Amino acid sequence: MAVDFTVAIRAYNAKHRLPAVLDRLQLQAGTEAFVWEVVVVDNNSTDGTAAIAQAYLSNWPAYCPLRYYLEARQGAAFARARAVREAQGALIGFLDDDNLPTPNWVAAAFAFGQGHPSAGAYGSRIFGEFEVEPPSNFSRIQSFLALKDRGSEPSLYKPEVLSLPAGAGLVVRKQVWLDCVPEKLMLLGPTGGSLAAKGEDFEALLYIARAGWEIWYNPEMCIYHTIPRRRLERDYLLSLVRSVGLNIYQLRVLNRKTWQKPVITVRILLGNLRRAILHLIKYKGQVKTDLVAACELEFFLSSLASPFYAWKR
Repeated sequence: MAVDFTVAIRAYNAKHRLPAVLDRLQLQAGTEAFVWEVVVVDNNSTDGTAAIAQAYLSNWPAYCPLRYYLEARQGAAFARARAVREAQGALIGFLDDDNLPTPNWVAAAFAFGQGHPSAGAYGSRIFGEFEVEPPSNFSRIQSFLALKDRGSEPSLYKPEVLSLPAGAGLVVRKQVWLDCVPEKLMLLGPTGGSLAAKGEDFEALLYIARAGWEIWYNPEMCIYHTIPRRRLERDYLLSLVRSVGLNIYQLRVLNRKTWQKPVITVRILLGNLRRAILHLIKYKGQVKTDLVAACELEFFLSSLASPFYAWKR
């Protein structure tokens, strides 16, 4: 029997997080009219992630097959590529090991794909589930932590200005991915504890968008992204934002003609220099005490440096 939908979970050192995700998937409702499966891709974990997956395999309900694979090459991009290769579904929904889907997530994801045949990919509405309370103005930078809330109506993203969904909660058409996304991306995504190559989800989506496919936001697909205390600490957030900014140039010039690249470079330099100056004028010394303002400035400065960073690499 053909599989209609695959849930692909990327797991890294997730023995304490993976059970909650798998438990949520066992509670999915409204899936009787189609065939779906779950694939766990272990991205070379060093804890008991494999043992947890094996324990669930022995008790998993028969109506929804569960399969486990080890991807020894660390990096979110490698894990997602492996998931695409192993998935049997025509649609693939990506979850990370800290994403908790609501009970209708699978059904809503499948239905949207059926109703929007021109969508090559579409993203979820992602809320934060915080261990500690974030700053009051955190919404200004929440997208760096893959939190996406664009309201209650479906809408098109704008890839030309890097307006794109997060990789967490993303659904893609398997054949579209195989046709459009290279086997090896420039940006490998989180590798172990390193954030240096963040942006792999945007890179893959840009290939899909520039092949003519639409990228959508579907608010019916809701997930909760668990945010531990350490991800709200100053050092972590600044490092994360810096990594995203430093890879802006590589994303902007992806698949662009040679003559376009100098124009893009100038826009990046002038645009981010202007933003940084205006930001400093507006917030003055607050960047030392206001974490959100400090992250915004870090993003402008690292984006400004991104052409030089790319050329050096």
